[in-house]
Formats: sequence, C-alpha cells, structure tokens
Amino acid sequence: MAVKMRLTRMGDKKSPFYRVVVIDSHKARDGQYVDLIGTFDPLVENGIKLDAEKAKKWLSCGVQPTDTVKGLLVKSGIIENKYSKK
Repeated sequence: MAVKMRLTRMGDKKSPFYRVVVIDSHKARDGQYVDLIGTFDPLVENGIKLDAEKAKKWLSCGVQPTDTVKGLLVKSGIIENKYSKK
C-alpha cells in the first residue's frame, strides 16, 4: 500500500478549504483517509494549521508528501527546504 500525505478539498464553490491527510495513493481525492494532519485555508493570511508531531511521525514512517503539501510543511517549519540559501 503506497501511502501519501496530500490535500483533500472541503468548502463551497469559490471558497476552498483543505485538509492535509495521510491517505492510500489509490483512493479518491476526497476518499477515506488514514489520519488527519491539519488544515490549510488559502483565503486567510496565516491559514496553515498542522500538527507537527503527527507530520514528523508519518514522514519518519516513509510517507511521501505531494509537492503542495511539502511546500506547506516547509512554510510551517516542520521540514527544511533542501534548496534554501544558508
């Protein structure tokens, strides 16, 4: 079973709201997920709310985040961007 960390869409038309979830990669976008990591609201200035402990636990288990979720994890400081300038 290939497990990924990705977004699932919630909210109404033209007012998106996303959950960051751990899910089997073969399931539908809004299908049943294994674990809820946090939320992302793109319409709010600081709309990223992630549980750092859960995210680190799943990443240590080998879960691969999508590019969008990886960007959210970097913004929230959970993982380090390997291309950052030091």
